[in-house]
Amino acid sequence: MPNVHAVVMAGGSGTRFWPASRQRMPKQLLPLAGRPGETLIAATVRRLAPLIPPERVWVATGARLADATAAELPGVPRAQILAEPVPRNTAPCIAWATATIARAHPDAVVAVLPADHFIADEPGFREVLARALKTAEAGWLTTIGIVPTRPETGYGYIEIGDPIADGAHAVARFVEKPTRDRAEAFVAGGKHLWNAGMFFFRTGPMMTAIQQHLPALAARVAEICDEASLARVFPGLQAISIDKGVMEKADRIAVVPGSFGWNDVGSWEVTWELAAHDAQGNAVPEGTITVDATGNLVRDLSSGGARRRFALVGVRDLVIVETDDAVLVIPRERAQDVRAVVDELRARGETDKL
Repeated sequence: MPNVHAVVMAGGSGTRFWPASRQRMPKQLLPLAGRPGETLIAATVRRLAPLIPPERVWVATGARLADATAAELPGVPRAQILAEPVPRNTAPCIAWATATIARAHPDAVVAVLPADHFIADEPGFREVLARALKTAEAGWLTTIGIVPTRPETGYGYIEIGDPIADGAHAVARFVEKPTRDRAEAFVAGGKHLWNAGMFFFRTGPMMTAIQQHLPALAARVAEICDEASLARVFPGLQAISIDKGVMEKADRIAVVPGSFGWNDVGSWEVTWELAAHDAQGNAVPEGTITVDATGNLVRDLSSGGARRRFALVGVRDLVIVETDDAVLVIPRERAQDVRAVVDELRARGETDKL
């Protein structure tokens, strides 16, 4: 499908990965899962390449991250790094990217993907991606739903409707993050999938849907034609997700179920889960001394040639992360609470650490 383009959304801040993730070096620019040394965004573009080469990849990111993002993706044309002046959620992001692609490629099919996810089964992912693209080619606004492996309450869900063709189904409805009881019922019933935030569409049907359901956004995005108009228009756009603004309201919404080892890499706990472990379940740098230590994650992300020698004695299930200017020590089970550190730094006015 030579008319297929990809938009990689890479504007997140990743506060749950402090002290590694900062405002100028957020989650997607870090090697948090997968191949050693490969950042999440580089992995995203690499695994697309058999279907969508880098020259047809567009990256939507924040203006302050544009240079670092371009450096991480040398195969992506610099003109296709779309630098948002301010964050405005996914609907403005996708509307601007779609309109930009449509001007040069009016018959394009677009795949929109987050920059910061991990995929264990990459060939399986591409098979599902190809089915989603075919469904989009037929005019459906399409998403991929992940077959749930547990009753997760932190994700939105997609209820499967009638089958369409080639493994795709109409979407019956989108469901907000459920209670534990509802999540357990969803998993048991087999009719609900995790909403992983991946979208596929022809430019025409998506722009029509945006015009119908977010007419003010469509009108303002049409004004963006250069850097000056971008700086003038984008900050005033409504901050709303594509799910709430379009997908939950539009007609002809399809979902393709997928099961390919997807993970949204949401915390240091997940980094430990995805890492290689020693016999005691530790994921630590080479040379680390462990004595009666189990289930720990150690990440040395400091710069320079001299690395620290870590020694763990009698500790269990800890996350230890070192950077040039900070050290984090937290129980793995409380990994989500890293955001409290960011909140405290902000309250203290220590913006240089954010």
